[in-house]
Formats: sequence, C-alpha cells, structure tokens
Amino acid sequence: MVDAVTIPARFNGPPGSGNGGYVCGVVAETIGASASVRLSAPPPLDVPLLRTRDGDGVVHLLHGEEMIAAGSVAQPAAIAPDAPTVREATIAAAAYAGLDPQRHPFPTCFVCGPLRHDGLRIFPGPVNGHGVLACVWQPADDLATSGVVDPRFVWAALDCPTGFACMPPGSRTVLATMTATLHADVEPGRDYVITAWRIASEGRKHRGGAVLTDADGRRVATAEALWISLRG
Repeated sequence: MVDAVTIPARFNGPPGSGNGGYVCGVVAETIGASASVRLSAPPPLDVPLLRTRDGDGVVHLLHGEEMIAAGSVAQPAAIAPDAPTVREATIAAAAYAGLDPQRHPFPTCFVCGPLRHDGLRIFPGPVNGHGVLACVWQPADDLATSGVVDPRFVWAALDCPTGFACMPPGSRTVLATMTATLHADVEPGRDYVITAWRIASEGRKHRGGAVLTDADGRRVATAEALWISLRG
C-alpha cells in the first residue's frame, strides 16, 4: 500500500504541526479498529505525506525521507475508571483550567484550544477531586460521512484529555505514542462522555488513559498515550 495524504492546517495541535491524535488516526485508519501509533517528528501541515505499509504490516507516514509516524496492530491495556454521567461531565468541564489562554500550553489546538471556535472544543475538567477528568463531546455534523464521525476525529478527541490527565501543570508536553481501540461508530449530534485519568509518570515520560462512552454509559472507544515533557 502506498498513497498520499495531507494534514489540513485546520487540524493543528502545537502551532505549525498536526494534532497528534488526528495524525495517529490518519495512520490507524489503514490498520483497523485497534492500533498503536508512534510519532517521530512534528507532522507538517498542508503538504503531501506518503503513507506506506511494509511487509510486516507496519504503516509509515513519511515527509520525504523523514519518518513522521509509524503504526501497527495493538490494543490499549489501561483499565478505565467508572465513567461519569453526562450531567457530571458537564459540571466537570465548567472547571476546565485551559479556558484561560494564558494557562493553556497550545491555546490554538484544534481539539482543546480555547481560541479555536471551529475546533472540537474538548474541555475536560476534574470530577469530584478523584484525579479523573471528564467532559461532554457532541460531534458536529461536518465531522461525519454517511452518519458516522470520521475515526480520525475520535482519535483526536481522545488525545488531548489523556495529556491533561497526566502532564505536569505548566509544562509543554507533547504526544509520543497513542494506542486506541474503536469499539463502535460515533454519531454526530449525540452526547458522549470523555473520561481521562493519569496512569503513571517517570521523569519526562507521562502516561494517561481516556475512554469515550455514550449517554447510557456504553464504551465506544478506549485509548492510552505516552506523553513527553519538552526540555527547557
């Protein structure tokens, strides 16, 4: 398999590069419902990237000779806490610290940036002081084709919450690896709850998990991620 893909500038994370979860979704969509994707370099925007699969089934995303990401079949091992209700998640989101652009590491991020009114507006806040974050996500119609939200946006929606759950406050921390399973389709216009939690930290490495559930508490997607705090 060889094809060309482009990460539109709209889907940025840090300024000038693609949102990590969205880019992982671009790789994962050629692998299947469960995949693990490692990011090796900041994904460039609005330029052609080459997507290839080798003989071992590993999918690579390349910018010229530079490796941007690589993915293969895998499943997250994280054990999720009980998901809050839609009402509890709505209350939690009201306490989202990143709504102040001065406190947000990347305030123009397509997924969680408070300055992006055309973004996903994923704003996870603390639930009952137990180290769990949550928010409600109602996917917009323009994220869907034939009544189903593009899986790239599901990966993106789970990305940033895992980071907020585990990254040190005030740090600049970026996604390194994301592993996810999409259990069911996501439909636009419905309420979903995103729940995120810290798994572990060691030095500059931090691990977090996230789960997407529907309004009845049924699991729709699960993810875990490794984040790296930048030096300086």
